[in-house]
Amino acid sequence: MLVLGRAQVEALLDVDSLIDALASAMTDLSAGRASSPDRVAALVPERDGFLAAMPGYVPSAGVLMSKLVSVFPHNGGTPVPTHQALIVVFDPHTGEPAALLDGTAITAARTAACSALSARLLAREDASVLAVLGTGAQARSHAEAMCRVRPIRHIRVAGRDQAKAAALAGHLSSALDIPAEASATYAEALDGAEIAAATTHSVAPVIRRSWLTPGVHVTSVGFNPEGREIDDATVAEALVCVESRQAALAPFPAGSNDLLIPLRDGVITEAQVHAELGELLAGSTPGRSSPDQITLYKSVGVAVQDAAAAALVVAAARKQSAGTDIRLD
Repeated sequence: MLVLGRAQVEALLDVDSLIDALASAMTDLSAGRASSPDRVAALVPERDGFLAAMPGYVPSAGVLMSKLVSVFPHNGGTPVPTHQALIVVFDPHTGEPAALLDGTAITAARTAACSALSARLLAREDASVLAVLGTGAQARSHAEAMCRVRPIRHIRVAGRDQAKAAALAGHLSSALDIPAEASATYAEALDGAEIAAATTHSVAPVIRRSWLTPGVHVTSVGFNPEGREIDDATVAEALVCVESRQAALAPFPAGSNDLLIPLRDGVITEAQVHAELGELLAGSTPGRSSPDQITLYKSVGVAVQDAAAAALVVAAARKQSAGTDIRLD
């Protein structure tokens, strides 16, 4: 079995290749070729945390794997990540365990890369102002990924902690060679933004319709079982796209309160979940219909994303003779 640590995974995973691999995986998922059952979880209520299992099989990537991911929101602000994960890859022909790799870096990278894929499909081609809501690992990875699919010329960062927002803005400005600044409020960051990436653990919506500019593409990856990132008005008016209708509309721990709450309250119907990314990629469902249309990609995270990323990492590791081989028998 090949074993790869976090630093090795980060070095081996190419984001541009990942965006393309995710396009194939999402197409497989929507076409019914991939297997990606709903996430299950063991709850740790005294820490508001849980441990989830996410198995998946993607024929186009030739990969069978399962991810174990823990989500412990109280780790925020500490050296320990809020999301930590391990991925086990199996031989899809024999079922033999083939690789064990850090999944924390993959979770961050594949989530941002799929948001970037949604922007490639739905954002205006000239979108150049990016608002990043949140200050953690996902905020950073989203900013980096969005710059690969659209001509971003200015970045605004907003979060609950102004010092962290300023620190992230400084890092992004230096790393991406793009002007980045901290905004005092979410509303200020969103004013005039053409792409908005919400990456928070907020209970109350950080994306509100009255704060949005016509034509903006919104991506939302935040998860909080007690709340949501997107308000009713945005969900009701936007062209809503997801990875998987089944996953997005499933009960906790798989689905999204951002869609389930307005669905429960009669604000929207299931028919208003316009498309899966795979349907947009296959051309079976149209995307943006006008420059001023607001588009929304709501992500819940599905196993085929991890599978696509793991396949790239393992292939690169084999090619470069990276990692450590161990025997289990």
